[in-house]
Amino acid sequence: MRIAFFLDQSFPPDSRVENEAFSLIQAGHEVHLFSLNYKNLTPEFSEVNGILVYRQPAGKLLYKLSAMAYALPWYHQFLKEPIQRFIEKVKPQVLHVHDMLMAPAVMDVNDANFHLPLTLDLHEDRPEILAFYPHLQRFPAKWLISLKKWRKAQTELIKRADKVVLVTPQAIAIARQATGEPQVKFIALPNTIVPEIYQKYPIDQDKVKGLASEFNILYMGDTGLRRGTDTAIHALAKLLKNIPEAQLIFVGKSTQDTVLKTLATHLNVQAHVCFEGWQDVSKFPTYVHAAHVCISPLKRNLHHDTTLANKIFQYMAGGKPLVVSNCPAQVQVVEETRAGLVFEADNAQALADALLMLYQNPEKRQLLGENGLKAVHGQYHWDQTAKGLIDYYTQLEAN
Repeated sequence: MRIAFFLDQSFPPDSRVENEAFSLIQAGHEVHLFSLNYKNLTPEFSEVNGILVYRQPAGKLLYKLSAMAYALPWYHQFLKEPIQRFIEKVKPQVLHVHDMLMAPAVMDVNDANFHLPLTLDLHEDRPEILAFYPHLQRFPAKWLISLKKWRKAQTELIKRADKVVLVTPQAIAIARQATGEPQVKFIALPNTIVPEIYQKYPIDQDKVKGLASEFNILYMGDTGLRRGTDTAIHALAKLLKNIPEAQLIFVGKSTQDTVLKTLATHLNVQAHVCFEGWQDVSKFPTYVHAAHVCISPLKRNLHHDTTLANKIFQYMAGGKPLVVSNCPAQVQVVEETRAGLVFEADNAQALADALLMLYQNPEKRQLLGENGLKAVHGQYHWDQTAKGLIDYYTQLEAN
């Protein structure tokens, strides 16, 4: 089956898109990807790991218009013509739209001209996340961008799609409640990984030595405050009373890093916090290898309660124990696999207590890490979690 993917950003990279495409190609399908080329990647057409990529030129103006996609019609109007040309050229049998930003344009073109089965693949609850973006709390974005319109649009898009892919069963439950759509319309596809690929990246022993401490606590990903990064710094301040050489390592960045650095200085722990910035995924195993414990201290909100960050599975693939906040989706994984401990979100003392317990029990750390490693090679291996998507397209092709 010839499948047309649509992505509202430059490609590569996008690990979820690449993993889905790779699995579909392995199952005998063709994947043609229409991507917006904000990064001026060349050539305009190329093959990336078996994915046939068509790059649509996209500049700063289109990027700015994307923020107003559900307030003004220009973003979607601009995209309709290139989307139609792409579909006419590729002649797909099914359309698969990643995230909601581009979805109205693809759906309108499809409804008017092609009437193909369409899958909506929501990587995240975009309206819920937008509510926490710092720049949307300030003028003029606060007054120009209506989250109510984004939420209404997401509901309507789910109803218009023939199939909807979400990250967790919890996200499906929320979507069904909002739309009244049946369970059969949805597929749960967590952001798991292919550990055999991830584990091939070499360990930089010099970097490991440079990070050596008595107790390394690792956080990877966006460092925005909604991720609980400030909670981690407060917990470190408490932990240093018992573990004077403890070290908190941030691999990632956000516009709120200055807030975190100011907090670390205010608590007099700045010498124990490493800000490594964004790193290529090939370096992630090195940081995990250097860690004693890996954390995901997300604060509670509708999005965090119903999603799973791929960092969880990257930590597990490195065989390290987890400490996660009590957002239900990540609690389910950690408790089901016995790969870590859970603490109350936004509670620095609870996080510090969990970390101290693991510091004092190296055998417990090892057992939890081994459990996680076993799980990513078992029920949380990408090949297992992607079965629902592969089965859907196999059945669609058969019909």
